[in-house]
Amino acid sequence: MLRYTEDHEWIKLEGDTGTVGISPHAVEQLGDIVFIELPEVGASVNKGAAAAVFESVKAASEIYSPASGKITDVNSGMLEDLTAITAENAMDNWIFKIKINDETDLDGLMDEEKYNAMIS
Repeated sequence: MLRYTEDHEWIKLEGDTGTVGISPHAVEQLGDIVFIELPEVGASVNKGAAAAVFESVKAASEIYSPASGKITDVNSGMLEDLTAITAENAMDNWIFKIKINDETDLDGLMDEEKYNAMIS
């Protein structure tokens, strides 16, 4: 199940673990990314709370957690080459994985069709 937030994060749920990233649209809006702050593995986050930060030549953007839970993994590999984070591969560049406390946190999120309608 793939869902999107109004703030352009996506989450793909597998069991009780969600993989979180930002949409191609968000990467396009940010432009060239110059710095990323990832969450700490083991940290607890609340739905809607800032979990990571992306800074670009245009702005700094907080990345919000689409659900409450505990961070189980981070994609530290994306820090090795920030220029590789593009709109074309945004769906492959996940940011963190979260063990979700309550799957109903995802109930208000958009499917791909609704998300695409929102950004068009």
